[in-house]
Amino acid sequence: MPFLGRCIRLCQLGLVVYLVVAVLFTTFRLFVLPFSALLRSISELSLAASEPPSPFSVFSGFFWILQYLAGAMVQDWPWNPERTSTSSSELSSDSVFWESSSLALKHGLGQPEPVAVPEALFLSKAFSNSMHPSRIVPFYYRASGTVDSEDITITTLITSNRFKVFAQLAERYEGPISVTIHVENTTTRISELLNQLHTLYTSSKSMATHVDVHLVIDSFDRQFNTWRNIARLFARTNYVMMLDVDFALCTDFRRAIRKSAKMMGRLREGTSAFVLPAFEYTKLSEGTDQRNFPKDKKSLLALIKAGRIGMFHASWAAGHNSTDYDRYYTAKPGEVYKVTQYQSAYEPYVVFRKDGPPWCDERFVGYGGNKAACLFEMYLSGVSFYVLADHFIIHQNHLYEETARKNERKYNRKIYSDFKEETCLRYFKSYHQRNLLNTSSGYNLQSECQKIKGVSRLASQIITEDT
Repeated sequence: MPFLGRCIRLCQLGLVVYLVVAVLFTTFRLFVLPFSALLRSISELSLAASEPPSPFSVFSGFFWILQYLAGAMVQDWPWNPERTSTSSSELSSDSVFWESSSLALKHGLGQPEPVAVPEALFLSKAFSNSMHPSRIVPFYYRASGTVDSEDITITTLITSNRFKVFAQLAERYEGPISVTIHVENTTTRISELLNQLHTLYTSSKSMATHVDVHLVIDSFDRQFNTWRNIARLFARTNYVMMLDVDFALCTDFRRAIRKSAKMMGRLREGTSAFVLPAFEYTKLSEGTDQRNFPKDKKSLLALIKAGRIGMFHASWAAGHNSTDYDRYYTAKPGEVYKVTQYQSAYEPYVVFRKDGPPWCDERFVGYGGNKAACLFEMYLSGVSFYVLADHFIIHQNHLYEETARKNERKYNRKIYSDFKEETCLRYFKSYHQRNLLNTSSGYNLQSECQKIKGVSRLASQIITEDT
């Protein structure tokens, strides 16, 4: 009996210990962790704001607390977007590290401890041609789904007024997306937008599974090329598609590319980019709901014949006419044809290798020339464009900020002119020194840059020397 009594008391003690541990763990998980994460987020993001906290932002903070507490209760749901950040090993580091080379360490040189560079400093240099001060927050949300490196990530950029169409893009694509979101640098605006973003991200399984979100917090609107480069840099696949969020994906181009050994081979080489022809409805009212858009080329051609759909931005034909729409209309099923009439205003939506082709020039701020500059340098680097004749995208019509577009295009026109000259001269020097000028890699450079008045004479001299 004494032995049995001791066993009972031991069991009771074990039960008490279990209950204490369970209460402590639950309290920590449901209250301490989310509350501390909230305070840390508010503290870090407030550093980017130039204004002191307002009563409104403090009031908003209490709602954040409630959201975080509620979010913690679903922490273990398979699609929960916070799940990927529960491990400290997956959180964004405050520094970027470089180690000594293995050869140096082998010979007793250097030091085994890595050298740390603050992440903010590293990113400020990585995007040094952008307007500053600006804060970049990579992977503010990180997708919980498995990423195949051979997949195609859509890279895009949005502001808060495009959240609805972005949600539609995520639902439609069902694949990896890397998005840059601009946050206006005011305390109240940061709190408001991040609340909206949290609601958006947690309301969609597709969003939480496939979308990586990166923030840019500053006071500068429409730094489109900087935002494009951020989305591309942090994409987690070998191939990307540069897409504006207002376009609806109407066909499964991703599957067509991935199942084609020939197209995948071209992507791996890094010298090919695949064009998805862009269209829009001729009447604004018809093109606002992508649920009514055609889903195959036959249906598209019928609407084109009826005059209801046409080339995207037909009033500015130079932007897309190198796609050769007449050939597209008559192309055979499965055909992929090369763009043969490139010109410097061409700005198609393309799939290409993430690592290799040049990055977008970040000096462009606002409308006009920004995307064309990306494609221009890509072309000069030796990339050829190929049109996917079975596939297409359609613009979801919306009103533009016409005054801003007019003014920004005016000064970007001058920047683009200077950019073309500078880029041509830089590539001529590079190709000349590497003996590539008179190879197939140098064809695009020669054919395009000799059209530019300020470059043509020098280009002719260099070409003559290399002949």
